[in-house]
Amino acid sequence: MPHRKAQNLEIDNLDIQILSILMKNATTPYTEIAKDLIVSGGTIHVRMKKLEEMGVIKGASLEVNPQKLGFDVTAFLGIYLEKGSQYHEAVKKLKEINEIVELHYTTGEWSIFAKIVCHDTNHLREVLNENIQGVPGIQRTETFISLEESIKRQISLE
Repeated sequence: MPHRKAQNLEIDNLDIQILSILMKNATTPYTEIAKDLIVSGGTIHVRMKKLEEMGVIKGASLEVNPQKLGFDVTAFLGIYLEKGSQYHEAVKKLKEINEIVELHYTTGEWSIFAKIVCHDTNHLREVLNENIQGVPGIQRTETFISLEESIKRQISLE
């Protein structure tokens, strides 16, 4: 399987194979990975530690389905700042809003692009009007409600 080498990183095909397995199922035991790749469990452990130290692996997390927990509305927000220099202060305030699950500093029309999850449209209105639009430096927002998530995946290493 051909792979590109990541720039300035000492990653080989074994590292790529380990990452590929874990990206499909992060709960796969190291012993099972070792057996599949015909190496020792210790080798997998050492490689994982190396990848963490290099910053390739940022951590492990549990993914939950927000809808099963009553968050039925996913929305995306284009956020316009009065001045680009207000970005860092705005982000500090936006981090305090739990409904914001992703935030990106962007080029193009908006200064910031955010993903938020809410219980319903009333909750969305409350978060927008009382929380986000009240942040100093935010001029206005543009909201897009997601009707369906069709693709969600990690990058492909294959």
